[in-house]
Order: sequence, then C-alpha cells, then structure tokens
Amino acid sequence: MRRIYEPRDLLEAEMLIGMLAGEGIDAFLTGRHLIGAVGELPVSGLLALMVSDDQAARASELIAGYNGALPLPGDEPDSYPGELLC
Repeated sequence: MRRIYEPRDLLEAEMLIGMLAGEGIDAFLTGRHLIGAVGELPVSGLLALMVSDDQAARASELIAGYNGALPLPGDEPDSYPGELLC
C-alpha cells in the first residue's frame, strides 16, 4: 500500500474514494478515527488515501486531474465566480 494523498476533510476523502472506485481503483482511508482528537493532535496529516502499489500511479493522475479541474464557464453562480453551483 502507498500513501498517495492527504484530503482536507472526510467529505473530500469520501468523494475521492468514490471517484477512484468508479475507475476500478480500491482506496483505503487511514486516520478516519483520529478526527475526533483534533485539538490533541496536529490538524494536518491525519487523513491519508492509500492504494496498492500497482494502482498508485493511475490514482495519483486522477487526483491531480481532480485538483486541477476548473468549472466550466457559466456553471458558477454570479455571486461566486469560479465556484461550482451544486
């Protein structure tokens, strides 16, 4: 298993796990149970997505694509330029 990404929060982690699963990549989230200890533990670096060594390169490419994605023009609300409307 290889650590490929540190999500900001559980929501991002679950979304990325679903995205990777849709591409046939099994991902495991470590640190989920440490979130309740924020205040006692450092805030960053608690969560990590892990994938098997043979899927790490593809998973990293997909996550890089996710991080580099921009909203399509016209999909964002006027009051929040650059933000997607969900």
